[in-house]
Amino acid sequence: MTQANRADSDNADQQTLVVEGASCSSCVMRIEKSLQAVPGVESASMNFADRTVAVTGSVNTSALVKAVQDAGYSATPQIITQDDEAMEEKERKDAAHYTQLLRDMSIALALGVPLMLYGLFIGDMSVDTTVQRAAWFAVGLATVFIMIYSGKHFYVGAWHSFKTHSANMDTLIALGTGTAWVYSMAVVTAPTIFPEAARHVYFEASAMIIGLINLGLALELRARGRTSEAIKRLIGLQPKTARVVRESGEIDIAIQEVQLEDVVRVRPGEKIPVDGIVTEGSTTIDESMLTGEPMPVTKKAGDKVSAGTINKSGSFLFKAKRIGKDTALAQIIAMVKRAQNSKPPIGRMADVISSYFVPTIMIIAVASALLWLNFGPQPSIVYAVVSATTVLIIACPCALGLATPMSVMVGVGKAAESGVLIRNGEALQTASKITVMVLDKTGTITEGAPMVTDIVTTGLLSEDDVLQLAASLEAGSEHPLALAIVESAQKKALPPLKSSDFTAITGQGVSANLAGKNLLLGNAKLMQENSIDLGDHTNKTKSLASEAKTPMYFAVDQELQAIIAVADPIKADSIAAIDRLKKQGIKVIMLTGDNRDTAKAIAHKIGVEDYFAEVLPDQKVQKIEQLQAQGEIVGMSGDGINDAPALALANVGFAIGTGTDVAIESADITLMRGSLHGLADAIVVSKATLANIKQNLFGAFIYNVAGVPVAAGLLYPVLGVLLNPVIAGAAMAFSSLTVVTNANRLRLFKPSAH
Repeated sequence: MTQANRADSDNADQQTLVVEGASCSSCVMRIEKSLQAVPGVESASMNFADRTVAVTGSVNTSALVKAVQDAGYSATPQIITQDDEAMEEKERKDAAHYTQLLRDMSIALALGVPLMLYGLFIGDMSVDTTVQRAAWFAVGLATVFIMIYSGKHFYVGAWHSFKTHSANMDTLIALGTGTAWVYSMAVVTAPTIFPEAARHVYFEASAMIIGLINLGLALELRARGRTSEAIKRLIGLQPKTARVVRESGEIDIAIQEVQLEDVVRVRPGEKIPVDGIVTEGSTTIDESMLTGEPMPVTKKAGDKVSAGTINKSGSFLFKAKRIGKDTALAQIIAMVKRAQNSKPPIGRMADVISSYFVPTIMIIAVASALLWLNFGPQPSIVYAVVSATTVLIIACPCALGLATPMSVMVGVGKAAESGVLIRNGEALQTASKITVMVLDKTGTITEGAPMVTDIVTTGLLSEDDVLQLAASLEAGSEHPLALAIVESAQKKALPPLKSSDFTAITGQGVSANLAGKNLLLGNAKLMQENSIDLGDHTNKTKSLASEAKTPMYFAVDQELQAIIAVADPIKADSIAAIDRLKKQGIKVIMLTGDNRDTAKAIAHKIGVEDYFAEVLPDQKVQKIEQLQAQGEIVGMSGDGINDAPALALANVGFAIGTGTDVAIESADITLMRGSLHGLADAIVVSKATLANIKQNLFGAFIYNVAGVPVAAGLLYPVLGVLLNPVIAGAAMAFSSLTVVTNANRLRLFKPSAH
């Protein structure tokens, strides 16, 4: 996705619908397709685990709700604007639903368990006498009451699916339990039309299946709640109130009432309510929940502070600069939510398969029944009913629908806890396949805050004169090397002189006029194009470059005056982080606009064998294209702004920065701290999440592939075994629980190994 497309997508209207009635991934596909067919909708992605749909596009909410209703489900807009209120409301609804499922389960099993025990240890559940007919008729009425009371949602869902000419998990459950009940009531009301050996009732199967599936849904719901813990922790960072300074004194107000430019006081131990800039005082702040960096950061006047971080020591005042949804924390929460609702390609594939799965199972059930009727032993009708019912029940694809979203929710949440913000499921999946990581040098491998280390004059001007003139020339530039020269002059109290006609020459340097003199500062190309004789000074530049310094030539009126060397220190943990990437089998390549000698020195220090020096911005794109043409899956890391074209072209773009300074929306994955360990963490989390998804899909697919033939009677000719519908119901219910439990294992995963 290009940067422009990303921006368009992010700026489009976004709405969230809470959907009820969806029971499996077949429902997900139908709901998404119905919403995508609404004029104005750009995309619709449903999170089956969370039962929400994120819709992007300019469209009326009522049209979206109607589209979901027409598809056979109910939907309501998520209108609560405060994240904590939305989470609390969801937890209340989930708790009520959990209680209802347990009640439905208890009532169903209250009949089903005694009936099953009776069949196992007392009677054979056959209908022979008038007394037995009367007794079983009463049991049949009790069973239909349970089917209506405890299993109503299955039958309503199946009916809605029928009306929309589709099928889902509810269809299979309704057909399975309904077939068992109808057959049993037919035996009770007209036993003589059945062979004597076929006069067997299966009321316990209907009651037990409904009870066990409700139990499975309840346990699944409870486990699903744990997947949102990362979001809960992020939302929990938001304080409820802020202490603002007014003319009358300091007062506590609700966080929603804080206005831009308000002066806010934060005392030791308190959370910072909004983003801002420190105006008075100094302190240390714990930013670990935003950046993943455990060490507190010192803050003083002029420094930025972020909402949700914790003030550790001193009291200070700051001016509010970003409030509400504009704070870094609010953007992080929104980004994590969007990512949790998105699907990686492997998940979309599973949804497509599931959409064909239910109709296929219904065909298999009918075929199985016909085979038993025509070729099975007597009473063939009993074997036909049992096999068809068991196939329908055991094949319910609920586990398939949960396999991907559960893992994505947990994985994205774990990444956020480490300061890694993943934009979408596609980036999550692709990051696990990266074969080459391209690193921009300045600000990525290095601190991005270079400083002047050497001034070698030719003897015509003093070092201070050179520094003052160079600083005057660079005063209008925001390039890191220019800032290093300007700051160095400021430290020596050398005021800038007024210059004019400043020109930045891409890939070469800068020029300007000062007091009638022409000043040039840049690399050898700039000097050569202006016919300036470098003499034997090129040896000195090579010597400085070999020390990982960036040498620049400074000329006045076509005559070389000095060599100014600037060094950008390598970050303390860059070498260790690059080593982690290499140990993961990823080839690391460094790109830099610096000269070849400087690039070589830096590459040697950090242990990178492949590097490209003197690379212009458009050449970075060419390098990415060349690598992709060689079949590489390319990750590109940069500051998210200057490297935007390369970030957009790479298979996965990583924006590296810190907190509020980073362009959060500029890349596929954003690292909230400046450490390259974030890259390694992102890839490790990606691989762990994808492995978890594959485990879930494998378990769900294998379960169905193995279970359906057994349910149809494949083992009967060999072992004389025909699967009981009750066992099938229990297996189906707990298969979903298994998937959810496996996804929650990711919560224990720790990506950092540094």
